[in-house]
Parts: sequence; C-alpha cells; structure tokens
Amino acid sequence: MSLIVKDVSKEFISKHKKTSTLENFNLEITKGDFVCILGPSGCGKSTLLNILAGLEKATKGVVLLNGNEITGPGPDRTVMFQEAALFPWLKVIDNVEFGMKMAGIPKEDRYKKAIHYLKMVHLSKFQDSYVYELSGGMKQRVALARALSLDSEILLMDEPFAALDSQTKMMLQQELQRIWVNTKKTIIFITHNAEEAVYLANRVVVMAANPGRIKQEFKIELARPREMESCDIAYYTSKIMKALKEEVEKVAKAEYDGDWNIEENTVLYTPDSDMGGDL
Repeated sequence: MSLIVKDVSKEFISKHKKTSTLENFNLEITKGDFVCILGPSGCGKSTLLNILAGLEKATKGVVLLNGNEITGPGPDRTVMFQEAALFPWLKVIDNVEFGMKMAGIPKEDRYKKAIHYLKMVHLSKFQDSYVYELSGGMKQRVALARALSLDSEILLMDEPFAALDSQTKMMLQQELQRIWVNTKKTIIFITHNAEEAVYLANRVVVMAANPGRIKQEFKIELARPREMESCDIAYYTSKIMKALKEEVEKVAKAEYDGDWNIEENTVLYTPDSDMGGDL
C-alpha cells in the first residue's frame, strides 16, 4: 500500500477574499505507518485529512492511493472524528455493525467481527447497552471498534481524543498503541498535542503556519510499548516543540499583536499544550 500526496494546495474563496489553507503539500505514507500530523491553529491539518478521506477536493495537486487518484470517499479509508458520531437509538453492537451492514456483509459474519473488535477495545460486556448509557471514553472506544471492523487499508483520525478528560485520553492512547502493534493498521492521526504525537507515532510531521506545508519531519525511533513519562518521550517532544514554537508565534502575532511572544505565555509554552482549533 502507498499513499502519495503530491503538490496539494487548497484555497477557500469567500465573498471578500481568497484564503490558501494548504500550499504544495507533499507526503508519502506506506503500509503499516503510524503518522501524526500537528501544527498551529489554521494550518490545514483537518483540511488535509478531509482531502485524504475524499470529503473535500484539492484546488491543485493530486492524492494517489495504490496508484489511483482519490476523488471521493471509499471503503479503503475510514474516518474517526473528534465526536464519536454514534446512533443513540441503536445498541453498541448495532453501532459497530452498522458500517458492515451498509457494505453488505452477512449478519452472522458482521456479528462475529463486531464482537471481536469490541473485545479488542474491552467493551464486549456492553454490547447490548445504548449510547446514552456510556461515558465519553466508552463512546470513542465504540467508534474505534466500528472503524476497525471495516478493515480499511487506512484509518484517518481527526483529534479523536481531544474532548476527553486526561485520564480517559491516556487510557485510549494506550489502547490505540496496543491495537496498532497488533493490527499494523496504517494510521494518520491529527493532533495539537506534541507529547501525544511522540507517544503514538512512528513519524511526526510538523506543519508550518498558514498556508500549511511541511516544516519538518521527525522519525520516532522508540521501542514499544512506550511510557508517557519516559525521558525519551520528553526528549522528542522538546525537539518538536522547538520546531512548532516559531509557527505558533506567527499565528498568535497575526491574531493578537506584533509584540506577542510565546515564551511570555506559559500556558501555551508547554510540551503538552493543545494549540487551538483548525480548519
């Protein structure tokens, strides 16, 4: 499997102006890769993910999956968003089966697969529960089981843990790391959190401020399972934050005033800061 993003640019045109979100973006991802993409607010991370999913079209450039141009959504890619997007009137097992049902998989086969992936995320005991009975973290685990059950070549994840409390987020990061090791699924993961990126990924791609392009790429050569509190995680996180610092400062100066300085804003100037929303 190969995913190639070649010279991709994206422009949004409003009544009064034209905004470039991505500019000549190039990236190649191979089978079994785990790539985290992070950057400052508005650099186009989510826009890029939507283009990879086929939910948006690039203004210029092309995205190729196994040599074929991506022109729309397809079964070879599954998207997991920040919100779980479950059907509240369906039970957990039915939510996990839903995508397989739409794909025409026979009832007995999809039930077996649904149970398999619910066990993988430690929720098989809740298969007959309804969504309103679940915590936020449990909902995201159901969404993850549903995404995995489709057996897509690529799993696209757009800040899936951002809205969760820190304890639940840590648990799901551990689960995702374990699942990736066991399945070798190709994962592209959007995040604002440098520490999360280092903890999860084989490669971390840092994007420059708007218009978005690759500023620097880091290979995370650490054994698994990884421990969040390890000095190795802190070392890579520090290197990535140095690359991000200038870009975050550019955005802040544009949004606030010219003499704004990131080092004077201690809330932002920390390795595990979430740095705002995205397009």
